[in-house]
Amino acid sequence: MTRLTEEQGEELLRFARAVLTKQLGGEIEISPLTEETFNFFRGTFVTLKKDGQLRGCIGNIEPVRTITEGVEANVLNAAFNDSRFPPLNITELEEVDISVSILSPAVPLEYEDTGDLLRKLQIGVDGVILRYGNNQATFLPQVWEQLGAAEDFMAHLSLKAGLPKDAWRNEGVEVYTYQVENFAEASR
Repeated sequence: MTRLTEEQGEELLRFARAVLTKQLGGEIEISPLTEETFNFFRGTFVTLKKDGQLRGCIGNIEPVRTITEGVEANVLNAAFNDSRFPPLNITELEEVDISVSILSPAVPLEYEDTGDLLRKLQIGVDGVILRYGNNQATFLPQVWEQLGAAEDFMAHLSLKAGLPKDAWRNEGVEVYTYQVENFAEASR
């Protein structure tokens, strides 16, 4: 799996901001992402923050789009379709910081019991997917910054999946991990 350079990450951020600016009616020319690297199918997430607080975050865990298509779709979805927030407006555009995460393929995490699971999670490194029955949720590795302890992380992930906070301890829970390449604009 090819890792992106810092320059490629900066190009993705410029592209995401241009897409968002144009959608909000700004006069801007969107330069296409032409590098072959951006044509690989990868999971992508776009996160918007305003004053350091989450303002929208949408993505795809599975590699259903190219990096270019994923960033374009997810920046718009994070701005206008994240049900936790009202749609972004033009006055907020300059106050919003964009970050783009490119995901590695998710792999099942094999563990014997909850203690083993907690020991195997790489705090600050692993993105985690929790699946139980028809419920599923994920946290990007960046979420470890707010929920540093593995037990808290898993409890909040269970809640995000619409389950009781201790559901991660149940037999039959599936846990997958992945890593990300994260590129973020400097805070405004």
